[in-house]
Amino acid sequence: MSLTFPRIRGRLDRAGVILSGLCAAHCVLGLVIVAGFGLGGSLMLDPAIHRIGLLLATILAGTAIGIGALQHRRAAPLVVAGIGLAFMAGGLMVDHGAEEAILTVIGVTLVAAGHLLNVHKAGAR
Repeated sequence: MSLTFPRIRGRLDRAGVILSGLCAAHCVLGLVIVAGFGLGGSLMLDPAIHRIGLLLATILAGTAIGIGALQHRRAAPLVVAGIGLAFMAGGLMVDHGAEEAILTVIGVTLVAAGHLLNVHKAGAR
């Protein structure tokens, strides 16, 4: 593949790690702010935010990790990120609260790990 794909994929992987961190912060802080202070429940817990987040995570992870898997022919980043996306999807299927936050945080952690594995595999070549 041309030199452009590794650069684009690297940027997408870094963006994926950053977005995963922001998502985890949103989940934890959302619970604290809504449960602890009773503020912003309609915005912080809006299901549309979670659906859009999962859609973006799926597109970003699929693109970056998919390109990486084609380049270095290793399944680990794809498997780890795929399991993470499954946890995130599970978070969409439960009521808002601790269970949703736990599933989502596990999911975004695994998606971020998949991106990091993808970056690491690219640097090892």
